[in-house]
Amino acid sequence: MSIELNDSDCPVILRGVRPHFDKVRNVWLLLAPERALKLDDIGRAILDQVDGKRTFGEITKALADKYDAPVERIAGDARTYLIGLMARRFVEAR
Repeated sequence: MSIELNDSDCPVILRGVRPHFDKVRNVWLLLAPERALKLDDIGRAILDQVDGKRTFGEITKALADKYDAPVERIAGDARTYLIGLMARRFVEAR
């Protein structure tokens, strides 16, 4: 079964999952029960936009405006990233 993320879907960080800044290692992490994922700057920028209210299309438009980049490029990269998080059960789409 393949995971899809459409422009009208609303990505949501799952309950029990949260971003956390690790002061000792000086890195951002995405923490979940018994799991952690190191966030790079791009991943963090994408997740900062995921509020459970905005659609994927709205998120990619906001990122494209913020970084003065083509929406299609942002959408492709963000979709790949979020689908990866969905497969690992950090995020879901509603």
